[in-house]
Amino acid sequence: MKAQIITIGDELLIGQTIDTNSAWIGAELSMAGFDIQRKTSIHDNRSDILKALSEAAGKADVIIITGGLGPTSDDITRQTLCEFFGTKLVLNREVLEMIEKMMLRRKIPMNENNRKQAEVPEACKVLKNRAGTAPGLWFEKDKSIFISMPGVPYEMKTIMADHVLPRLMKRFRSQAIIHKNIMTYGLPEARLAEMLKEFEAALPENIRLAYLPSFGVIKLRLTGTGKDREILKKQVEEHVRNLSSIIPDLIFSEKEDTFESVLGLLLLERKETMCTAESCTGGNIAHLITTIPGSSYYFKGSVVAYSNAVKEKLLGVDGKIIEEEGAVSEPVVRAMAEGARRLLNTDYALATSGIAGPEGGTDEKPVGTLWIAAASANGTYSEQYTYGGDRITNIMRFSNAAMNLLRKQIIKE
Repeated sequence: MKAQIITIGDELLIGQTIDTNSAWIGAELSMAGFDIQRKTSIHDNRSDILKALSEAAGKADVIIITGGLGPTSDDITRQTLCEFFGTKLVLNREVLEMIEKMMLRRKIPMNENNRKQAEVPEACKVLKNRAGTAPGLWFEKDKSIFISMPGVPYEMKTIMADHVLPRLMKRFRSQAIIHKNIMTYGLPEARLAEMLKEFEAALPENIRLAYLPSFGVIKLRLTGTGKDREILKKQVEEHVRNLSSIIPDLIFSEKEDTFESVLGLLLLERKETMCTAESCTGGNIAHLITTIPGSSYYFKGSVVAYSNAVKEKLLGVDGKIIEEEGAVSEPVVRAMAEGARRLLNTDYALATSGIAGPEGGTDEKPVGTLWIAAASANGTYSEQYTYGGDRITNIMRFSNAAMNLLRKQIIKE
């Protein structure tokens, strides 16, 4: 089965709003067995909407549309859908009653714009929206199903879960599709692909390998397709085992885990604690770690030692070492980690010192230079890296490198 996704809204085209809808819809449809042909973002105007609908009709089994169903005058999707499907807007009493109850519950006065959202194309099947005021709309034409939903992500996901996915699964007896994500770190994409060249060549036609890099982390996605889900699952798992035997030291998760979630699980299992002493990462590692629910059980705190004075006064780094070696150096970052561990009384401490850029680099220590250290009762480990790129990218790369160092140290101990 084939599917296309159309997102409507000027704000998507000018970068004012990030289009997360198409990514989420694509993932859900793919898991349901659909082949995503195309994703299209268009202006919120009549001619562009009609053109996109015409181009998709008959070419895909399912066309998912989001956006343009709001209560204001610039939301014209419903009227344009009426034109495309040769129908008219009619008041749906059931939808109107749902809107009235929702507005009453939220203690918001009902107005004419809210009432207009209960006007739906006569030719469509209405998909109730328990999360908002605009319902979803289901049409069929030229052997294609057209489904229009609000652009608000929470409302769209609710309608997809309540109505769209169950109906599509019932309508189409889809082939099974299984995605398996293996998270790796330690090699650039080109070198990793070279290592896996023979593995990839030996994959059967129904299993594909994709490389998805992000800030030094490379997600390897194995996608298998077949008629029998259980047989396919065993087949994919066999290839995951083969992959793990080739690059065991590079894999940090066989789920779609992040470094911060992997660290959290390790520390919880061992009932141990950690802290951070961050210079070049500016507290980003602490931020990432505390995005994980339950991190208060193992994360005690952080010292953002951005200035040398803070490194000396709070972390106890010897000023002479900073003067002789520079703040971005192995002796300094090791002293930072050891000082933070003493100060916050934790089992582990992670420290960073580097040059994120765009200024501050030298021939000896160019922009992208990073020193990291992880300290515990069993010793202090340190590593040095040199990256390139912009400031934000470097901060994320620095953070991942540091968390990976701590992960390796915890596993060794």
